[in-house]
Amino acid sequence: QIRYSIPEELDHGAFVGNIAEDLGLDVAKLSARRFRIVSGAKKQYLEVNLENGILFVNEKIDREELCERSPSCFLHLQVVIENPLELYRVEVEILDVNDNSPSFPWTEFNLDITESAAPGSRFPLESAQDQDVGTNSLRSYQLSANQHFVLNIQTRNDGSKFAELVLDTPLDREQQKRHEMVLTAFDGGSPERSGTALITVTVLDANDNVPVFDRSVYRASLVENAPRGTLVLKLNATDLDEGSNGEVTYAFSGHAPLKVRELFSVDPYMGEIRVKGVVDYEKASVYELYVQAKDRGPSAVAVHSKVLVDILDVNDNAPEVILTSVSTPVQEDASPGTVIAVISVMDRDSGENGNVDCQIPNNVPFQLHSSFKNYYTLVTSEPLDRETVSEFNITLTARDLGSPSLSTRRTILVQVSDINDNPPRFSQPSYTVYVTENNAPGASICSVSAFDPDSNQNAYLSYSILEGQIQGMPVSTYVSINSDNGNIYALRSFDYEQLRNFQILVQAQDAGFPPLASNVTVNVFVLDQNDNAPVIVSPLPKNGSVATEVVPRSVDAGYLVTKITALDADAGQNSRLSYQVIQATDPGLFSVALYTGEIRTIRRLVEKDATRQRLVILIKDNGQPPLSATASIVLTVVDSVPESLSDFGDLTLSPKPPSNIALYLIVSLSTISLIFLVAIIVLAAVKCYKDRETHSGISSASKVPTNCMEVNGNSSFSQSYCYKACLTPESAKSDFMFLKPCSPSSTPRNNEAKNADNSWNAHSRSASVNN
Repeated sequence: QIRYSIPEELDHGAFVGNIAEDLGLDVAKLSARRFRIVSGAKKQYLEVNLENGILFVNEKIDREELCERSPSCFLHLQVVIENPLELYRVEVEILDVNDNSPSFPWTEFNLDITESAAPGSRFPLESAQDQDVGTNSLRSYQLSANQHFVLNIQTRNDGSKFAELVLDTPLDREQQKRHEMVLTAFDGGSPERSGTALITVTVLDANDNVPVFDRSVYRASLVENAPRGTLVLKLNATDLDEGSNGEVTYAFSGHAPLKVRELFSVDPYMGEIRVKGVVDYEKASVYELYVQAKDRGPSAVAVHSKVLVDILDVNDNAPEVILTSVSTPVQEDASPGTVIAVISVMDRDSGENGNVDCQIPNNVPFQLHSSFKNYYTLVTSEPLDRETVSEFNITLTARDLGSPSLSTRRTILVQVSDINDNPPRFSQPSYTVYVTENNAPGASICSVSAFDPDSNQNAYLSYSILEGQIQGMPVSTYVSINSDNGNIYALRSFDYEQLRNFQILVQAQDAGFPPLASNVTVNVFVLDQNDNAPVIVSPLPKNGSVATEVVPRSVDAGYLVTKITALDADAGQNSRLSYQVIQATDPGLFSVALYTGEIRTIRRLVEKDATRQRLVILIKDNGQPPLSATASIVLTVVDSVPESLSDFGDLTLSPKPPSNIALYLIVSLSTISLIFLVAIIVLAAVKCYKDRETHSGISSASKVPTNCMEVNGNSSFSQSYCYKACLTPESAKSDFMFLKPCSPSSTPRNNEAKNADNSWNAHSRSASVNN
């Protein structure tokens, strides 16, 4: 706490003190720390220059207006600075200057004094008033020179002075009826000031008895704010004279202060002193009333008495609450004990009526601490959470200890500012998305959403897909995401047969500092679509012609002729295949199993049955809409199969890649077939030469059955090689057919190989079959 002293009536800008230097503060930081002074006065008399820290006069100070007649006058200031919050108390004493001259209520006083007045009789005079205090206040009186009167100066309990005119020598009306004197009042200022009044004394004939008060001093108690007309006390004075000389009238003495005359009245006949104005204990706790009693006779002499009125305080002033400083909003991570507001309370009553207690509700995370008397700080008592409560309306109740108690309520709004303390939260712990294959690139496949309970920038979310790989490729080549709304888009058309499911990791990040993020897994399942028609695995066409099989004529009903094998790259019902005969040479001779594709005989073969039976099989999947393929097969009915040709069935081929080795194998087999064909022709020619009669028997012989050699792998996609040699006695040449490696999925390489093989041996196959 620091104190300054300045005289009153200083002009605007007058220097009071370097408050920044006296408090040890950095002048450069005054503005940044919101340096300010708070005064309880109605006017802002003093102000601080934030550029140099000097406290200066902002408005001219009139001490008499500010503190009235108080012997000491202080301006109580509170200095508030923030970051961190600090409080200082400053007292500025306002020194009185001699700017008021003593003055009398009237410029002329008239006194009636009987000539019988004894020397030593006293006559109170109107007091001069000087608004200054201390040495500048009224100091003395002086009476001009005369023959009969002297001046006696008296001092009241409050230190004020008043003059009494004292008769020094007897008066003689017959010699002089009128006396005039000048009364001068001086103050103690420098330079000295004065005021004058003319006293005119009229000498009256004698009225030898004066009224006498029953008490020299009266004392009474009065409750403040007593209604007008309230009786304070009743004066009583008696006069032993009779008639008008014994009738007593009452009035205030001439030196009764004007303020007393405004607050109280005296009934001139009854002597009752009553309340006239508003009596306030806070302005004065006791009043001195000077009264006089005078009879109505000629040459009446007034006698005087003093009345002391003690004012009793009542609890008529509610506490006043002043918010000196409020720091709002406060960050939600503010530690307990952070100062939110500085509060001062004041009660103009006295004693218990002026003692004030402040409270706030218990259900708020704040506390009141008392730093000085009647000064409180509002601090946080526990951590704040803006997401739970974003602002508090704190009701401060200031209650005095009077009876009945008076209280004042003041609401303090404390807003909580947000910090980035909440990561984004996705609406689901994980997402599962089903996408039908062959989707359109660029179409949205799903949307993810997250919520951040923070506010403003801390709640603004952006979405991204974390780096990863799908089948060796960056995930960014498969999907993308809208960073604003979380919509996920497919960047390519998915193929169930190549990619059935994959995972992506989506991150939601807020725009706070530092940013917070959360991740969520999105599981994408590709749903199958019936986009693959069945593919025939076996039997395969030979040399661009239809597939052929040999059926012995002697087989019974139910004989397994061959099996149609097909695959569908789709899944589920889309890959479930069914088989049916849609075209047959003899519909009643062969049947195909609905789900296995096995071709069996319905009955035994008879002589009249054609030796060449053609079947067209429809292979259809169970998708919607269904896709299908057809397989054509020619079944050749023979009586028997030569053993020598059937031995070819024991040959196997190594499952080597069908590159140059396949070519070598084709050349080798072609050479062997040619040698075998030449041998057969030679044998046939020799036999024809020896016995022409047997020609018909030979010509009636059945066709030699086909010999096949297959090399199969473990899976349905294994490559297979097949060759067939068909010989007849009537044929002039043999047909050799080599079947390329085949698989359910025809790759470009397989298609090229097939075209190459077909172009290489696309010759007399149809002729041999038709024969």
